[in-house]
Amino acid sequence: MKSYRKELWFEVPARRAFVNITPKVEECLRKSGVKEGLVLVNAMHITASVFINDDESGLHHDFEAWLEKLAPHQPVSQYRHNVGEDNADAHLKRQLMGREVVVAVTEGKLDFGPWEQIFYGEFDGRRRKRVLVKIIGE
Repeated sequence: MKSYRKELWFEVPARRAFVNITPKVEECLRKSGVKEGLVLVNAMHITASVFINDDESGLHHDFEAWLEKLAPHQPVSQYRHNVGEDNADAHLKRQLMGREVVVAVTEGKLDFGPWEQIFYGEFDGRRRKRVLVKIIGE
């Protein structure tokens, strides 16, 4: 069995963003040489997310609006975590969008359903953060 590990680094200039990382994960898969197996992709920071969905700007706008309704940034005083910080909402948004995804590898390709893509969700940007890509298989 083969094993491959790669850290992808991101520094999003905005507080929040959704970044399609599918091409980076596909590049890792090519480098791994794995033809049949699994790819794990997970955010290694508690204010960021990895999730699978459609790469459509209207949907991303809807995610942003929905997340802001469920865990609004302002007023920062509404959160106990925000004593000396202002990112409690980012922790909650990450919890909603998820930490990781696992994708099957079949014949050397990510085995997606229609329209599926892998995204990095940033909820407290403006600093470097990483995503782990771990690939196992044959």
